[in-house]
Amino acid sequence: MRISSLFSFMVPKNAMFFDLFAEDTNNLVEQAKVFHDMFLQTDPEQIAASIRKVRDFEHKGDEITHKIFMELSENFITPFDREDIHALAASIDDIADFINGCASRIQLYNVKQFTKSMELMSEVLLKQCIEVDIAVRDMRQMKNAQRVREAIVRINSLENHADDLFDDSIARLFSEQVDPLELIKTKEVLSSLETATDKCEDVANVLETILVKNS
Repeated sequence: MRISSLFSFMVPKNAMFFDLFAEDTNNLVEQAKVFHDMFLQTDPEQIAASIRKVRDFEHKGDEITHKIFMELSENFITPFDREDIHALAASIDDIADFINGCASRIQLYNVKQFTKSMELMSEVLLKQCIEVDIAVRDMRQMKNAQRVREAIVRINSLENHADDLFDDSIARLFSEQVDPLELIKTKEVLSSLETATDKCEDVANVLETILVKNS
């Protein structure tokens, strides 16, 4: 049976999975927007408010992930392999966790000034999250498989760009920053940003696996 036929047969009974994934990735995009906007702010109170919002989105993501796992445990028929549903939900949740983790580090280390590299990397991360949202939503209809593949390519390309930004920023940091404490703080934030972009690539890998299995 072709993948399009398979999905047209399965989706009506399993729309809740796609609805939950759409809710999850929408929440992720909103979290990433607030996170990116935070790096454009200079007022400590606004930054603190953004960090709280990022945390709230992370908690909401946890709730959605739990719902997906509950549906997985209670439904025999699923739109694609159960382990892939679990992996996709967990990998989306990882992105939200690492965004929240980066924001928490900023608060913990009392980072008061953001670098241009932080702003640029958070922008790349936001673009990746938007592509994750596009790809996951297009999984609902496998006639959109090509669009999913195109989104996967864009996610991977953005991750490579994030790697380049990270390498360049670390090189400049060690050549320009003379305060060892500020160097450590900045490096930690940049490292956590880079890891978050890696987690987006993990989602792309799960989606690629699903496409390969069902093609």
